[in-house]
Amino acid sequence: MIEQLIAQFQARLAARREERGASAVEYGLLIAGIAALIVVAVFALGPIIREAFEDTCDEITSGTSTISNTCS
Repeated sequence: MIEQLIAQFQARLAARREERGASAVEYGLLIAGIAALIVVAVFALGPIIREAFEDTCDEITSGTSTISNTCS
């Protein structure tokens, strides 16, 4: 999906080399799209990662450990 977007932007840039302002706008849109994908990934994976850390914390506090039995 991202590869297709990049290929489309590269094709547009090659077709309009003399329009530097348009190129800057396209790069800006590409960066905004990548940032949006990162935000979506963080929100999608956030609960999964949080659960993994909470499970680890629960294991530490319920087990016998010489390390502090608190998670913060």
